[in-house]
Amino acid sequence: MADLTIRNITTVLTMDDGRSELTDCDIRITDGMIAAVGPDLDPMGEVVEAKGCLVTPGLVNTHHHLYQTLTRAVPGGQDALLFGWLKTLYPIWARFGPEEMRISALTGLAELALSGCTLTSDHLYLFPNGARLDDTIDAAREIGMRFHPTRGSMSIGESAGGLPPDSVVEREEDILNDCIRVIDAHHDASEGSMIRVGVAPCSPFSVSRELMRDAALLARDKGVMLHTHLAENDEDIAYSEEMFGCRPGQYAEDLGWTGDDVWHAHCVKLDGAEIDLFARSRTGVAHCPCSNCRLGSGIAPVRAMRDAGVRVGLGVDGSASNDAGNLVAEARQAMLLQRVARGADKMSAREALWIATRGGAEVLGRDDCGQIAVRKRADIAVWDVSGVESAGSWDPAALLLAGPTRVKHLFVEGRQVVRDGYLTTIDLPRVIETQNRLATALAR
Repeated sequence: MADLTIRNITTVLTMDDGRSELTDCDIRITDGMIAAVGPDLDPMGEVVEAKGCLVTPGLVNTHHHLYQTLTRAVPGGQDALLFGWLKTLYPIWARFGPEEMRISALTGLAELALSGCTLTSDHLYLFPNGARLDDTIDAAREIGMRFHPTRGSMSIGESAGGLPPDSVVEREEDILNDCIRVIDAHHDASEGSMIRVGVAPCSPFSVSRELMRDAALLARDKGVMLHTHLAENDEDIAYSEEMFGCRPGQYAEDLGWTGDDVWHAHCVKLDGAEIDLFARSRTGVAHCPCSNCRLGSGIAPVRAMRDAGVRVGLGVDGSASNDAGNLVAEARQAMLLQRVARGADKMSAREALWIATRGGAEVLGRDDCGQIAVRKRADIAVWDVSGVESAGSWDPAALLLAGPTRVKHLFVEGRQVVRDGYLTTIDLPRVIETQNRLATALAR
């Protein structure tokens, strides 16, 4: 891989262990890694000028459902709570196939990249009409995004008392066998890997207790991470107490779903005991503020989680419950919600950006990403703070207060994925054209 130098950077937020902030410096990249950071470096390879720019680590998205970019703003689900929203969308999703999965993933990944994201997880939990997790993995490889897809699942349909229709659930034996297949085919545990695979039953209300336990055993046997939805809203808590006789945190612990190889999405309704449990066990949380607002789920206790020592990352969640996938805007929303709930001094712009970078990398088990430091992976976002969104700002590092919300340049493993605000790896207008054609067909 060719050398590259980002030169004359106005400000760098490193998110390193000391949270260093640098001015007037350069970054040299070699073989996909950061080789040097400092002033007046001898340029090597291609040179990218960054005067008037803020540089941050690439943002990290810890929860998404990429397939949902085909079902944004569906009228029947626009004003519904979680369970009603799901029941509106399940029949539409049941009509998806491999093309829908791949194109929706390309669209969602493009949107993330343009908002500064270099590493994203994805939670795909339904596989209708021949669709496979491989469809989204192919899309991530095409666009050049570092990817942590999770093989999700649903096994309890309406006929068995579950929420999803029977047409989108699978036999539990088939689920476990396909988890093994995709891990063996795609998972790369090495440092700097572009693809890591996780195991992710959809939620406690769409799979059995046995599948949750078996999934945890399988994941640990294979050395991969575990992911699911947990404690998202009041309905979720009520379901857990009625069906399992305990709160979601206790249910998770009983089935082996706590530990530093586990992260849960949402956790809006965790109580103090559950927060302490997650802190002790090093269990991660994907905070999804816009989706939580959109579905009226509530404000997650992020301040309390962070104060207790819980690892917290950021997630845009699916584009049918957001209905966007802009990760830097998500970070701003996270900051604002904690201020609304706890006070204006309870989350700074820098802390929210830390959650969106280093925090997310820690949740996904990536100590090689999420910071700008020598020997870390060259996943780097360059933000032009000389434009109208930042005009008049006294602090160019306060990205979440004064913009911009679209990245100028983006590098993943040292490869330039966005140049001057445009994707370099795919023909985005053609992808959007195909996306709109497929969405129109689904709406008929």
